[in-house]
Formats: sequence, C-alpha cells, structure tokens
Amino acid sequence: MIEIKDKKDCCGCHACASICAKHCITMQSDEEGFLYPVVDKDACTDCGLCEKVCPVINQSEPRKPLKVYAAKNKNEEIRRQSSSGGIFTLLAEKVIAEGGVVFGARFDENWNVIHSWTDTIEGIAAFRGSKYVQSTIGDTYRKAREFLKQGRKVLFSGTPCQIAGLKRYLRKEYDNLLSVDIVCHGVPSPLVWNDYISSIAPISDITNVNLKDKRTGWREYSVTIEYGNNVFTEVAKANKYMLSFIRNFTLRPSCFNCPAKEGKSGSDITLADYWGVQHLIPSMDDNKGTSFVCHNTEKGIETVTEIDMDTIQASYEDSIRYNPCIYLSTKEPEGRGIFWRKYKTMGISALNRIKPQQENVIKRLIKKILQR
Repeated sequence: MIEIKDKKDCCGCHACASICAKHCITMQSDEEGFLYPVVDKDACTDCGLCEKVCPVINQSEPRKPLKVYAAKNKNEEIRRQSSSGGIFTLLAEKVIAEGGVVFGARFDENWNVIHSWTDTIEGIAAFRGSKYVQSTIGDTYRKAREFLKQGRKVLFSGTPCQIAGLKRYLRKEYDNLLSVDIVCHGVPSPLVWNDYISSIAPISDITNVNLKDKRTGWREYSVTIEYGNNVFTEVAKANKYMLSFIRNFTLRPSCFNCPAKEGKSGSDITLADYWGVQHLIPSMDDNKGTSFVCHNTEKGIETVTEIDMDTIQASYEDSIRYNPCIYLSTKEPEGRGIFWRKYKTMGISALNRIKPQQENVIKRLIKKILQR
C-alpha cells in the first residue's frame, strides 16, 4: 500500500492511482494545491502494485544520451509558437502521419493544465508552448496503454517524473511507444497558477495564455494573457508568477530531490531549450528559439534522423554547463516555508513579496555552474 509520509517522496505522477484495479487510490489536493495519493484502506487488497510502479521508490540508474544536437524547426511560424526550436511538433506530426496518437499537456476550458491526447495535426497546437504548472495526468496512462495494445504508435510527452511513472505503469517495453520528456526546472503549484490567472481577469473572459511569448525574444520572453479586448503582457523576469517559479517558492517538494533526472526517466528523447547556444554553436542562434535534443535510445535516434530539420551535433558535457536542470535537482529556497505561511493568510498577494534576484547574484550562480 502506497503511503506518503514525507511529501518529498511523491512526484504526483498518478502511476499508483492508475494501476489500482480496485480504484481505491484517489489523487487529492493538499493545502499547496499539489495532488497526492489517498488510499481507501477498506477497499485495498494490499496487492502491492502501487508500490511497484512508484518511480520514487523504484528509481532507475542514471544514464547519458547517445547523441545530442542543437536543432530548429524550418517552419518559422511553428518555431515562434513553440517554447524553443519547435522539435516536439515535428515528432508529433511524424507519429500522427503514421496513424499514431500524441499525448501532451494542454490548458482546459478553465485554464487548468491537464494531460490529454490527439490524433490530428490540428490538435498538436494545444500541446505547444511551456505551461509552467504541474499537469494532471488523469487517465492518460490507461488510455496510452489501450492505444499501444491496439498496435497504434504513441508519442507520450511530459516531465521526467511523468515519463518515469508511465514506464513503471506499463511494466513492459512497447516498440510502438515513443517517450519524450522535457527538461524540467520544477513544477509549480496549480493552486497558485489558478489564483494568479484569476487575479488578471475572470477565467471566463480569458481567450489565450502564452507563458513563453517570444515576441520580446527567446531569452527575454514574456508572459501574455489575452482577455476580452485587453492584453496583459510582462517580461517573465519581472512577472510575479514567474518569479515565484524561478525562485523555487511554488515548486512541488519532490522537485528538490527529483527521482527522474540524469536520464532516469527512461525516455527515448529529451527536449530542452538550448540555453548557451549563442556561446557554443552561435550559427544556430537567432534568439528565436533553439532546441537541445538528446537521443537516449536507438529508437530515439532512428525517429529523429527521419525528420527534416536544421541540426548540428553538439557536446553533451559542454551543453549541460548551461543546462544544469538536466542533471541537477532544483535547490529548495530557505524561505519556502515562510512563503507558504504568508500565502495561507494573504493569498495571491504573497507573490508581491518576492523580490527579483540581483543580476550579480545570478552571474555568480552561473559561474558556479560553469565551474562544475
């Protein structure tokens, strides 16, 4: 029986709730807005499957990718709509063209972030772009398994812990599964996100959300929320919601000891922003977004080599100096407890107490990372 004694020991992947044949595990929100499994002990048969599929209890060994690349989608409009270089769209288009199904994170009608699926080219658009909120997996693990058993190709994308949860849930390898994880700084609270967006405009009035609007540049991206005839836009480094994310106050406790970094998720392909590309491969940088693509398996290599895109092979060791989230867990800030105590009394106004990091502090952090 799964039993969460320390919240750092649950990444919220839903694998335990998904595997339970008796449906006696429900995911319930805590005071910070994160979902955790709660077991109906009267209905539980103590079969132990929930513990066997937990990616925190059963962590894989770290691994390095077989090959890494800097890459860009040749379609400029798709790249503009994407978080980095638009490579996810190319992978998704390939799978759908072969009769497959694509799973990813999207906003629902209330601007909550959920996992969902599509088998149309048009449906891919909802999965593009960074969401900066922990998505709710729901029944997508079960649905993916149904498609896999039908023989359809499945691309399942998510955070490393979500991919680790999926792989544990499936309990076997499928040749028709392509798993893609996104390098993750950490997942912010859905509660804070919902409170924040509601403070900008009534949920029913909001027509579009772009948490990585690259019209101000890829490296200086903005948060843009459209509602009615109005547009709220703010550079991310000055936006209170993004500051709470960047400063780690609103991240899930498990993010401070991630069970799925360093390639432990088991994904075929890892995608990330290629931060530092202007220093390492300047020919691939135009400040419109470049992807860092890690081929972790032969399946990943075979899939990507069949796609038409701009690529240059890169050095993994050089690249991760600018992309430490690939292998390092985010550090828990000293003031996290204080922040949440304030949030309980002040609500979304607590974000106003978060101050931007001074530039010299950021430079020192970067220097430390580069020296590792």
